[in-house]
Amino acid sequence: MGIVDVAGCHHIRLTVTNLARSREFYTEVLGFTVVVESPGDPEDPEVRTDPNRLFGGIVMSAGSLYLGLRPVAAAGDRFESERVGLDHLSFTVASRSVLEQSAQAFAERGIVHGEIKELTPMGIAILSVNDLDGVHLELTAPL
Repeated sequence: MGIVDVAGCHHIRLTVTNLARSREFYTEVLGFTVVVESPGDPEDPEVRTDPNRLFGGIVMSAGSLYLGLRPVAAAGDRFESERVGLDHLSFTVASRSVLEQSAQAFAERGIVHGEIKELTPMGIAILSVNDLDGVHLELTAPL
């Protein structure tokens, strides 16, 4: 037993360069649904620093996961997985056939992605893809 017994992940918030572009990627490509939006102009510096106005961003959901987007990064900024902090996010999908369908849909839309890899010791298969700011994402299915 630890000092704190964590029961799961409630939400993740990503810093993005362009809210509209990232919103479209996460809703249209990955199927997230917008739950709440900032009640202010995302370009207003006061809004961007106010947690009560979601830092000018949005909160979306998929299953039991909440994902927030905070639009405060400079336009040319890019994610780097080799820096301290986040390496990648992995989203669960129902089956390997969903991975196969996703890879085909990504290819049809020109979305760069990896090959499906089986990680047998972990009992999963994964498909890698980056979001529009270069954040490394995986779709993970049970074998």
